[in-house]
Amino acid sequence: MSKRFNLREFQQGLLDRMQVQAASGNQIATLGIIVGHESWLVDMSDISEVLAVPELTAVPLTKQWYSGVANVRGNIYSITDLGAYMDYGITVQDAQSRVLLIGQKYNFNTGLLVSKVLGLRNSAEWQHSEEDGVEFYQDDNGQQWRKLNIRQLLQQPEFIQIGV
Repeated sequence: MSKRFNLREFQQGLLDRMQVQAASGNQIATLGIIVGHESWLVDMSDISEVLAVPELTAVPLTKQWYSGVANVRGNIYSITDLGAYMDYGITVQDAQSRVLLIGQKYNFNTGLLVSKVLGLRNSAEWQHSEEDGVEFYQDDNGQQWRKLNIRQLLQQPEFIQIGV
């Protein structure tokens, strides 16, 4: 029960901060996450929800990075271990790991298992560069961040082909 309470607090806090930012006209559009041991940014418009790792049902004859399927409020979601998919190794499922449900604008019932959610990040004024189609950011503390392009991820043929 305490996990649920903490998750509700986290989600409510996130929602409250987003509403304050939207009201001030300075909306934060990215969420900081950890995949493997690297820091990543995800556009908030690309995800519909952040949840604790739900009960996963394994699917036989699938690739190692495919975690299984989960029932989220009566809807079946395909869950991909993003760290394993990106060759960082299997994501340890602990109290800090989360699943990011992909936004409905993609019409794709999938979730991404990540090591940790760091919260909202305002990357608008960070140093920005691009290399081979990948966006990189450097925050005010010198920490490097990569931008996760959800549209590009969902269009990769290997991401859609989960069978071995």
